[in-house]
Amino acid sequence: MLRRVMTTALCCYVAMFSAAHANQFSATPRAADLITPALIESVREWASADIVRLAINSQNARLGNLSSAQIEALDQQWRAEREADDKPLIAATLSNPLSVYLTRIQGQSLGLFVELFIMDNKGLNVGQSSITSDFWQGDEAKFQKTYPVGPTTVFVDEPEWDDGMKIWRVQVNMTVTDRDAKTPIGAVTAEINLTEAARRRAAGI
Repeated sequence: MLRRVMTTALCCYVAMFSAAHANQFSATPRAADLITPALIESVREWASADIVRLAINSQNARLGNLSSAQIEALDQQWRAEREADDKPLIAATLSNPLSVYLTRIQGQSLGLFVELFIMDNKGLNVGQSSITSDFWQGDEAKFQKTYPVGPTTVFVDEPEWDDGMKIWRVQVNMTVTDRDAKTPIGAVTAEINLTEAARRRAAGI
């Protein structure tokens, strides 16, 4: 009888623990608690590197006169290349020095950064750490709520659950400026692994 009671109690404890553990990772984390000023400053620091500014300014000069139709054509080309064997636009972007730099920054974060990309003054990708779904971000909040707003703008989007990776993700977006820190030239998006950020916070890291 005592053994049955202890077994029942143990089962109840395991069930309660499992539920609590599940809730810990299924509940939407508070981005406001995890996206700290220090984290934002770290993004701003690597996004202010000379390689970032040089790449953005170069693309602004090269593609600055594109029409809306030409931008749409590039975006459609990118989307088509995602499903094709031949990927000239994607390959050229992912292999450029800025993309190599962003890939290194993502790797050095040890899981904190899930995806990084830099946009020009039209919202076109300049460099990225992985293949994005599209080439033009100008119609999305990540660009519309940063570059056109001002040089110090930071926009943190709503957290989203990534069912494939089983993590919570959130995009931190900000304007990128020229060396004077006043002239907007583009924007940056850093997708943060909120699950990892929460783990580090709990561990006091």
